[in-house]
Amino acid sequence: MAWSRRQFTITCASSVVLGADALTAAEPELAPPPTPVPVEPPFVRDYPKPSFTPSWRRSPLPRLLVQDFVIFAHSDLPMVQRLLTRQPALVNATIDWGGGDWESALGAASHMGRRDIAEYLLAHGARIDIFCATMMGLIDVVKTFLTLQPALIDAKGPHGFTLHFHAQLADDGGKILDFLQSIKKVDLPPNPFRKK
Repeated sequence: MAWSRRQFTITCASSVVLGADALTAAEPELAPPPTPVPVEPPFVRDYPKPSFTPSWRRSPLPRLLVQDFVIFAHSDLPMVQRLLTRQPALVNATIDWGGGDWESALGAASHMGRRDIAEYLLAHGARIDIFCATMMGLIDVVKTFLTLQPALIDAKGPHGFTLHFHAQLADDGGKILDFLQSIKKVDLPPNPFRKK
């Protein structure tokens, strides 16, 4: 049996306190290993350095705080309110879940169909985007976005969710989904986040 340094230390300390019988006792139950923390991969520029050098006037928000805020924005309005009261700068913070899968609290609320959370965030300065406007059934706003940039019909939001996915969550009697389907017909499976 291979022992970790922690197991060895616990066993030796136990034998001193409890006597030699502790050495033959069952292995101590250890806490599960912590969830791996993302590590930024090494990066070396293979292009010229920008001429502009940013000045960091304030410290960045703690990654864990941003992560928790975005996770709570999927479903927990009281925690969103609590954390935003504590740190108002969270309102537009984003987290990269890996591979460029960026998500803000507004993006989280939007793809979950949480209009209440989205409205709260917008009232506190969150920047609306086409995905939020779609989920909220704001057809004139979505039309404006698509008039300015027709390619947005194929845009992907957090986790790769499409406009059509967000339209399934709109509480507008299917108007915005019908509008999007008139531009580009998409076969859609049932949306797991749609309230029945």
